[in-house]
Amino acid sequence: MIVSPIHVREMEAISDPVERVELQTLLGKIGEPIRGNRLKIRARTEDLVQLGFGIADAAHVAYAEFGGAQFISCDDRLVKKCLANRIEVWCGNPVSFCEKEGLR
Repeated sequence: MIVSPIHVREMEAISDPVERVELQTLLGKIGEPIRGNRLKIRARTEDLVQLGFGIADAAHVAYAEFGGAQFISCDDRLVKKCLANRIEVWCGNPVSFCEKEGLR
């Protein structure tokens, strides 16, 4: 799992300190910080915003694309938007991901 600066900012906004620390610990153990050209990632984020993505969603997608990661979201509208706009990586919900990977 890649961890972008967007994940870090979202975790900082969690008001419950126990939940925040648990998530930070989990991502610290299993996550891998993404590295990439921030100017290109920002430009891609702006392109996605122009296509109707929200700013945070656009940034998540842009980082996933630059990290070559699969994009998993529970937000069905976001997944549909990603599919309609043919983002550059696989996109789906957790159930679709598990089915794709043969997980039960």
